[in-house]
Amino acid sequence: MFARDIGIDLGTANVLIHVKGRGIVLNEPSVVALDRNTGRVLAVGEEARKMVGRTPGNIVAIRPLKDGVIADFDVTEAMLKHFINKLNVKGFLSKPKILICCPTNITSVEQKAIKEAAEKSGGKKIYLEEEPKVAAIGAGMDIFQPSGNMVVDIGGGTTDVAVLSMGDIVTSSSIKMAGDNFDNEILHYVKKQYKLLIGERTAENIKIGIGTVFPGGRNEEMDIRGRDMVSGLPRTIKVKSEEIEQALRESVAVIVQAAKSVLERTPPELSADIIDRGVILTGGGALLHGIDQLLAEELKVPVLVAENPMDCVAIGTGIMLDNIDKLPKRKLG
Repeated sequence: MFARDIGIDLGTANVLIHVKGRGIVLNEPSVVALDRNTGRVLAVGEEARKMVGRTPGNIVAIRPLKDGVIADFDVTEAMLKHFINKLNVKGFLSKPKILICCPTNITSVEQKAIKEAAEKSGGKKIYLEEEPKVAAIGAGMDIFQPSGNMVVDIGGGTTDVAVLSMGDIVTSSSIKMAGDNFDNEILHYVKKQYKLLIGERTAENIKIGIGTVFPGGRNEEMDIRGRDMVSGLPRTIKVKSEEIEQALRESVAVIVQAAKSVLERTPPELSADIIDRGVILTGGGALLHGIDQLLAEELKVPVLVAENPMDCVAIGTGIMLDNIDKLPKRKLG
């Protein structure tokens, strides 16, 4: 029984795993619940996410990845080990090859940490690849031709913007502004405007349910519950789409600016290709209502949302595993 190679999209918000020959077999939140007193892992993934903000003092729900990199090494290792064991991909005598994606501006120390965590969780050879490149391949772009392709990958912790040609990145930018920041902005807005405390999950539900970043793009409202900061008692309020657009305006402007700066540094021949082909949006943030319209208006080029934006990186790892011999040799260790 041989081991099956696996591709991992190690995201700040979610971990997706692609197993060769089986497709995407796992998509779970990057959350681990620990017992503070004993250090024992109690739950991982979806089960642990349900505990966020709802645990007694001795249990803590941790997100071990911050801004696309490992913030807590031991917990990341425990999480990866749990997911890989769950998949049962190890062979009788062999270990799987693992391809992991990371943001473009990651340091060599952070790369080493990701590699070590993957090795300890049972990988044989570890390959690291840059996220926007893998996302572009997963979105169906042919990046191996001598023509310009631009991808904006908005994840949970980072947004990666890159222009690709001939199978590699020509210009890129990685910023720590993405889905988690949007949730925080909504949380602060409700706190400031309504003197109401809400949790991260409620903020995320507002973003998905009625949020938009394009002025006038959506006109909906939603009842939300939280704790009144003055009386300390539970209270329900109504929020509207236009308020969320205001709350997210500054954060989204940072992403627009990053995309502009990448375009400004792109060679003119490739810029001409991007006007023809447009920009592809991937990652969970691509599902944010109105982000494609806003970018199209600001960048003056067509902007398209990939078919399954959440899965692009994981699908891309699968395609790259099939062509691992053709990849530029950048294996670490």
